[in-house]
Amino acid sequence: MLTSINPKLPMRNKAATWEFYIEKLGFSLFGDYEVYLMVEKDEIQIHFFEFRDLNPLENYGQVYIRTNNIEEWYKQAIDKKLMMPKAGHLETKPWGMKEFSLLDPDHNLLTFGQDI
Repeated sequence: MLTSINPKLPMRNKAATWEFYIEKLGFSLFGDYEVYLMVEKDEIQIHFFEFRDLNPLENYGQVYIRTNNIEEWYKQAIDKKLMMPKAGHLETKPWGMKEFSLLDPDHNLLTFGQDI
């Protein structure tokens, strides 16, 4: 039986990743090791591994996060002036989801979605 999934994303700088996820997005620290960081919020965890030579413009790390309060998450992203890709603003998709996307400091794409 599968019980959960915890994506692992690259990070160049642990302090910048910490600031983005904990201070800006409101995640809590789950584990902090020299070259590895784990954060959690509600029922999800995201893990990060050190990749100092990562070129953020060539990073294809992506996570899809389902939520039941998409409007609150979007407002928080706008209020905090978080980086969104050009096509990342809140919209209803043909597959029945309301979605928006953010880019973290290493250009990992976080897409937030809610069933409509």
